[in-house]
Amino acid sequence: MPVTSEATTTWTGSLFEGSGTVAFSSSKLGTFPINWKARAEGSDTTTTPEELIAAAHASCFSMAFANMLTENGTPPERLNTTASVTFKPGTGITGSHLNVNASVPGLSPEKFQEIAQQAKTGCPVSQALAAIDITLEASLA
Repeated sequence: MPVTSEATTTWTGSLFEGSGTVAFSSSKLGTFPINWKARAEGSDTTTTPEELIAAAHASCFSMAFANMLTENGTPPERLNTTASVTFKPGTGITGSHLNVNASVPGLSPEKFQEIAQQAKTGCPVSQALAAIDITLEASLA
């Protein structure tokens, strides 16, 4: 059965002077401020579309990787994944870099890298982001 997730944005004003909020409508986890300045210059108090994409990419990759490792007979003890999504004003989103550090007992470094690459390719968010460069750095703890 398909699941549809929703987020709602309310925006007031022009792109450069305006601002808004994005709310996680499905989970009701919260409402967060957004604006162009944070998107173009960065911010530690205001989210951006790229941060939301990064959250989706890191969590999707981790789920795909955990599943593939488990199917291999080597379930992970822990996966710590960071996705870094780059936005260049005037160009758009240019890439997503996945960095995962994992504790996976009984798995060779070579097989770990192989499965990590498969998870990067197989993750539905990676597939949705196919128009950008996706890179992966994977290390065993």
